[in-house]
Amino acid sequence: MEARAQSKMVRISSRKVKLVLDLVRGKDVPEALAICQLTPKKAAPIVAKLIKSAVANAEHNYNMDTDNLFVKEIYVGEGPTLKRFRPRAQGRATAINKRTSHITAVVAEKE
Repeated sequence: MEARAQSKMVRISSRKVKLVLDLVRGKDVPEALAICQLTPKKAAPIVAKLIKSAVANAEHNYNMDTDNLFVKEIYVGEGPTLKRFRPRAQGRATAINKRTSHITAVVAEKE
């Protein structure tokens, strides 16, 4: 049995989120939340909130024991890119891509 949570259209690049996800993948939930709390990255509080949401889903929807959960899967995908332009010299313009991410977390009970 497993519970999942998704966070879509998060305004951060998926490459930056992946750095934090690699730290918490496969860890117990309290350990994963502690890692997020001590990681100085913009994605860390976003990932912590997502893990807490997955734990709440597990407890509420499937009556799982929250002390016995671990992060089974956690991954990020690219969302739509907001395309903006910045004026440059001699009447030119440069594209600025404001990237978004879709993050998914799956928690499960240990056997």
